[in-house]
Amino acid sequence: AVAQNPGHAYNPLFIHGGSGLGKTHLLHAIGQLVANQLPVICTSAEQFTNEFVSALRERKTEDFRSKYRNAGMLLIDDVQFIAGKEQTEECFFHTFNELHNASHQVVLTSDRSPREMPELTERLRSRFEWGLTVDIQPPDHATRLAILEAKAKDREAELTPDVLDVIAGQIQRNIRELEGSLNRVIAYARLLREQPTVEMATQALRSVATQETIETRQNPQLLLSTVAECFQLTPADLTGKARDKETVTARRVAMYILRQSTGCTLSQIGEELGGRDAAAVANACKRVGAEMNHSTYLKDKIEAIRQKIHPAG
Repeated sequence: AVAQNPGHAYNPLFIHGGSGLGKTHLLHAIGQLVANQLPVICTSAEQFTNEFVSALRERKTEDFRSKYRNAGMLLIDDVQFIAGKEQTEECFFHTFNELHNASHQVVLTSDRSPREMPELTERLRSRFEWGLTVDIQPPDHATRLAILEAKAKDREAELTPDVLDVIAGQIQRNIRELEGSLNRVIAYARLLREQPTVEMATQALRSVATQETIETRQNPQLLLSTVAECFQLTPADLTGKARDKETVTARRVAMYILRQSTGCTLSQIGEELGGRDAAAVANACKRVGAEMNHSTYLKDKIEAIRQKIHPAG
């Protein structure tokens, strides 16, 4: 929408999320789509700051202002870098106003939302939230599988679904790491001149599997306990037969997070949740994924659980 109707659809567009989830990729995609129609500036906040400092030192601030304030579209990566830099913030504030008032599109990426940058001045924070703020979440298991299938096809590598499932189960939070793990498995198979198998993939990825993933896969009960605690329930409630709304929601969330955070199959997840069948697990995961798009309560709940499971992430 931003590329098709720049300056009017969502202005600014603020994209935030963890490392390796595709923020810079999206930024460049937007720029490439409109490069033939508008003068586009795509840069990082660090580069913007360095240029500003150089302009001050060389007394070329007018040239600097003219460059950025005449942009048809301004794309700034890692905008959190300017937070707390008083002069740079002041300069960016006026640049932003000039572009926004002229209906020129601004797209920003950051590793956190505007509200999570206390060192940012309030007037900039409020402007960053004027348009649309988008939270890029780590991909779920199905999405990771789709990415791996596409990447494997690009590399003309034939990997069976169970091999791709092993890779998708070990890397959850970073697309670059996911692609790197795929490359590792392909290279390992070619080195041995054999067709990739589950055992081979496991061997190839043994050194890159994160300890937190290994621990969770070895003991999914720890994850169930965390989910139960966040919903003020007990693990027995999740595995039992209670059908009240809160318990059903918690049970579905447990299935969803188990699917995302472990290498468990749908059947294994069903067994952990009291012997439920794979179809019920698949349906629960699908419902939770859909509901997260419009339920702030559910989204916040799942993020809280993720933070408890992986506090460093």
